[in-house]
Amino acid sequence: MERIIFYIIALIMIVFAIAAVRNRKMLRSVIYLLFVLVGIAGIFFLIDYNFLAAVQLTVYAGGIIVLMIFSVLLVHHIELELEVAKPLKQIITAITCLVGTGIVLTNIYAHEFNVVENNISTTTADIGSRMLSYEAGGFILPFEVISVVLLAAMIGAIVIAKGKKLTNKNED
Repeated sequence: MERIIFYIIALIMIVFAIAAVRNRKMLRSVIYLLFVLVGIAGIFFLIDYNFLAAVQLTVYAGGIIVLMIFSVLLVHHIELELEVAKPLKQIITAITCLVGTGIVLTNIYAHEFNVVENNISTTTADIGSRMLSYEAGGFILPFEVISVVLLAAMIGAIVIAKGKKLTNKNED
C-alpha cells in the first residue's frame, strides 16, 4: 500500500513540476511549485520523517511560496507572462536534464543501500543540537548553506516580481 501511495505522490509531483516549468503565468507557476513542495513533505510523512516533513511544510511550502506570492502581488504583476525560451536553449536544457538524470540513476543503482534498524529514539532537541554543532558529525555548515539558499530564493523572487532590469543611474 505504501508503494502505491508513493507512486501516486511521485506522479502528482512530476505533473506539477512540469506544469510549473511550462506555464507562462508566474502566479500559476508558483502555485504549481507549492504542490510539488507539499508532495515532498508527503513523501517525508510516508517514510516517517515527521520533523523533516514539518520543516518542509513550514519553511519551503509556507515561507518561500508565501514570499514569492507576496512579491508578485506587491508589484502588481499577477498576470505577468514569462518569456518562452528559444528552441536551442530548450534543447540544451533537455539534454542537460537527461545527463543529470542519468548520472543520478547511475549512482543510485551502483551503490547497495542496506536497511539499518535504528531503535534509538531521536528527539527534536537532539536534532537541534546536532544541527548547530560544529564538531564532528555536526551540521552547522549545511545549515548555513541552506540559509544562503533561502536568501537567494528571496532575492530571486523579488527580482522576478520586479520585472524590470536594474540599470546604473550614472549612465546617461
